[in-house]
Amino acid sequence: MPPFSTSPLLATLPGISHGFFGRQGGVSTGVYESLNLGQGSGDSERAIVANRKLVRDAMGAEHLQSCYQVHGDDAVWIVAPLQKRPEADGMVTKEAGIALCILAADCVPVLFADPKSGVIGACHAGWKGALAGICESTLERMESAGADRRDIIACIGPAIQQASYEVGPEFRDTFIAKVDWSERLFVPGHGDRFQFDLTGFVYEILLSEAVGAIDRLDHDTCALEDQYFSNRRRNRRGEPDYGRNGSVIVLNPAG
Repeated sequence: MPPFSTSPLLATLPGISHGFFGRQGGVSTGVYESLNLGQGSGDSERAIVANRKLVRDAMGAEHLQSCYQVHGDDAVWIVAPLQKRPEADGMVTKEAGIALCILAADCVPVLFADPKSGVIGACHAGWKGALAGICESTLERMESAGADRRDIIACIGPAIQQASYEVGPEFRDTFIAKVDWSERLFVPGHGDRFQFDLTGFVYEILLSEAVGAIDRLDHDTCALEDQYFSNRRRNRRGEPDYGRNGSVIVLNPAG
């Protein structure tokens, strides 16, 4: 079984399994070594299928469902496994056995669960999606399925942390123009650069949305080379491609 991290809050919920998977424990080779789950990567289809089965089995799920992620604000309702990935950055379901799998390699994965209503969700919050409102959209989709945000537990998974996330002044200006309070999440870096706290931004969004509880795993995907894939690290090294980490949540099948 491939290793994975868990949220102390989500881990207390009966009937729900979850895991934040990094790069270890799979069959891929080269720049994809070894647990690459990215269907959009250049890795061999055979390796990706094998890796996704490892994760599905580790979660005790019947299906592993991902999106074709577009850095937007659309969250979709999943009622059955889909052969074609929906073009979205969030998923919500009440169906047992369908594991929602968000792919990321520095962007922020967020897992959600309302144990009272039996509604779970997951979203991919890159900076564009986070700014566009993907967390809010996922919560709204959960509420439309019967969840109450006061009962929702959210966990921010492994992502690029502030010390690794250098951005330019134009990036900072874009954020502050839309969300003025985000100014405090930028600290001065080298020259005209800034270090941005993307996970802090997502945390503040979830806080403002009044969810019941928020957990946060401050694992730096860019810095922890042995544990996680990272697109920012790939760019620094000029590597041709990169693998994707998986963040998964599932309602356990009865019996």
